[in-house]
Amino acid sequence: MQIPYELALGWRYTRAGRATRRNGFISFISGVSMLGIALGVAALIIVLSVMNGFQKEVRDRMLSVVSHVEIFAPNGQAMQDVATTMRQAKQHPEVIGAAPFVAAQGLIARGEDMKGVIVRGIDPQREGEVTDLAAANAQVLQQLTPGSFNIVLGQELAHQMGVQVGDTVTLIAPSGQVTPAGVVPRLKQMTVAGTFDSGHYEYDSAMVMLHHEDAQRIFRLEGPTGIRLKLKNLHEAPRVVQELSGMITEFLYLRDWTQQNKTWFAAVQVEKRMMFIILTLIVAVAAFNLVSTLVMTVTDKRADIAILRTLGASPASIMGIFMVQGAMVGVIGTFAGLALGLLVACNIDVIVPAIEQALGASFLPKDIYLISKMPSEPQSSDIMPIAIISLILAFVATIYPSWRASRVNPAEALRYE
Repeated sequence: MQIPYELALGWRYTRAGRATRRNGFISFISGVSMLGIALGVAALIIVLSVMNGFQKEVRDRMLSVVSHVEIFAPNGQAMQDVATTMRQAKQHPEVIGAAPFVAAQGLIARGEDMKGVIVRGIDPQREGEVTDLAAANAQVLQQLTPGSFNIVLGQELAHQMGVQVGDTVTLIAPSGQVTPAGVVPRLKQMTVAGTFDSGHYEYDSAMVMLHHEDAQRIFRLEGPTGIRLKLKNLHEAPRVVQELSGMITEFLYLRDWTQQNKTWFAAVQVEKRMMFIILTLIVAVAAFNLVSTLVMTVTDKRADIAILRTLGASPASIMGIFMVQGAMVGVIGTFAGLALGLLVACNIDVIVPAIEQALGASFLPKDIYLISKMPSEPQSSDIMPIAIISLILAFVATIYPSWRASRVNPAEALRYE
């Protein structure tokens, strides 16, 4: 099959040799443009992949404590029929686990130390169905039996309070009882049965767990305040919430995991969007370097353009030749950047430790940062737009110089040749 001469000439100009000083300089500028596009695309892929990795790591640690979906009664009241609601929720094909819980707030006191805490009453037999944290700490949570008034503290909270397994702490419920002296908060001595480490400071420093029946007695509730659900696919949680709202007969509120941490996820998305815009400007600068490359090429090839015009080439064909040249630089630079970016992003767990070892430094010290390893998760939803935008910018940058080439007057160009 015969290749169109516009494509053949455009490719020939792209790989022009360095026989003369002028051709060599043009080839150098073309190579710099190609390298700039490649580095810009690679930087975009690496940065967004690392941000995705951090988001996934924090999300997974968050979801080890937070369930995919929560069903709860209004105003922190006890649910009327927990068994029926659980049965109705489990009828949904996406639901693979359900467990009742009591959610409340209180104070933990030991000596003169006192801290506000999130109190979670759980069923140790079922909690492992809905959270990874419960499954990983099953032996500790089995000590939470009805009437024992044992309590499990977050590891950071236990460290701040200076308590160990077997020590006693006082749990204070804010809603007290009325006495002749006024409203007196309810206090209950609790035995520390163990600690948990979720890897998320917010929960490790402010959450305690006890059996839901003990929590009901302390907070004077007639039953659990809600039900936690685990889904097959956590990304389907918003849809499942909408469908469950029509399946459950009792008047209850439903909330998925994205709503519980809406501010944090929104902030991450804004950061990703801003990084995408900033790094895209790097690709844009490199792509528009093609303008200067093609302008110099057009100036250098004026005689060739004039000869082609006298041989019958149309202005559109001349324009196509130089657009092919610019597009080739953009395509090669984009695909080189994709290859480099994916290579680094997929092997960042090897590259970063090697750099740290070579420099004798630690980028993410364990004693400072929650995540001590550089995570990475390349996603096609990020990579495809990067490649498309890079190609579009390179194509747009070729339009004006190519149009100027098509307007070259053959007589004027050959006058001094």
